[in-house]
Amino acid sequence: MQTIVIAGGGAGGLELATRLGNTLGRPGRARIILVDRSPAHFWKPLLHTVASGKLDPQVYQVDYSAQAAEHGFHFVCGEVEGVDRARRMLRVGAWRAADGSEMQPARAIPYDRLVLAFGAVTNFFGTSGAAEHALTLDHVQDAERFRQRFIASCMRASSRHAYTPVDIVIVGGGATGVELAAELSHTVRELARYKVHSLDPASDLRIRLVERGERLLPQLNPRLSRRAARHLRRLGIEICTGAAVARVDADAVHDSAGNCYPSDITLWAAGVEAPEVCTRLGLTLNRLKQVMVTPSLQTVDDVRIFALGDCSSHVCPVKGAAVPPRAQVAHQQALFLADLLSREWKDALPQFRYRDYGSLVSLGPSAAVGALAGASGREVLVGGWTARLLYRLMYQKHVMALHGFARMAAQTLAHWIRTKVTPPVRLH
Repeated sequence: MQTIVIAGGGAGGLELATRLGNTLGRPGRARIILVDRSPAHFWKPLLHTVASGKLDPQVYQVDYSAQAAEHGFHFVCGEVEGVDRARRMLRVGAWRAADGSEMQPARAIPYDRLVLAFGAVTNFFGTSGAAEHALTLDHVQDAERFRQRFIASCMRASSRHAYTPVDIVIVGGGATGVELAAELSHTVRELARYKVHSLDPASDLRIRLVERGERLLPQLNPRLSRRAARHLRRLGIEICTGAAVARVDADAVHDSAGNCYPSDITLWAAGVEAPEVCTRLGLTLNRLKQVMVTPSLQTVDDVRIFALGDCSSHVCPVKGAAVPPRAQVAHQQALFLADLLSREWKDALPQFRYRDYGSLVSLGPSAAVGALAGASGREVLVGGWTARLLYRLMYQKHVMALHGFARMAAQTLAHWIRTKVTPPVRLH
């Protein structure tokens, strides 16, 4: 019986483990092991809703151990420290509790095939002070840290005799930055309605989006970028394009043109790179520390090691460009590897083909914009409630891939009921 180890339980890694557990683990054809440093999974595209207080991560997370028991794979909690390729062993560090006590010791897990699915982390591009003073949205803990600081800043400002505005600076005008800015505008109004603070949302909170490029959402059609910018401005959000950040201080962000943006909280959402663990694997990397893979998603250095998602660099053989770091890429690569690893191939391995179905960006509770790939290959622009509905269906599709249609439908109904009996944002 071969052992397939999947390092990383993000969108792609967990879906791959679930599918291989169903097809190989349950019938006893292979031993499937998922390794992750956290005990639970949360879909990363929703982290901005945790940061704004819209969602409770405890309600939406998936416990790896429960998923493993239900779908025929094993789960090991611990942080990957390296790979012994000669002995085919994955080195995993000790799992420690919040107080630092050791719950499980460090260990080495043997593998016949290894899949790297580490995801990505924030890329500060060497900007002075960014790593020290800017928050990120890499993990649930990061989103919770931002939410708590945001609420605390609003409460402190409203307790002063003379109000001083709360300044939030979001560096990066991509999907994460735009979605967080829109949700924060909604959150501050809801907190005022529940008397959590006494600030005037229109004048006492200043949210700035600082983008290096000439427009927001550069991956979308320019018409959609302009529509998103108009919507954000109506929400009172200041948009600063063509502003390359040169330095981040504890209380301000400075761009290369000499402009200074006061900041009580700075969030960096300007780019991603592969995590540091990729540099310790002895594999060929690109400038973003991503593992270079062949068209079959095998690493160029070791045919027994595969990589998918944001930690890998797959160059499309037709277009000659690397696929973007998106959840739909990880989903398609998980489907591809689930089929490839489930069968024995006597001839050459099949090649992964990425199909871009489009992009959707949320602009708050009731709006979204996006572009879908039409049947003829032409781009179809969507907005308003149509885009908002399609945006919500993306998460339902992820849940269905993990749990099936019946459980997805039940969870959707339960979440809808919860929104009717609880406040629209977390109040503390």
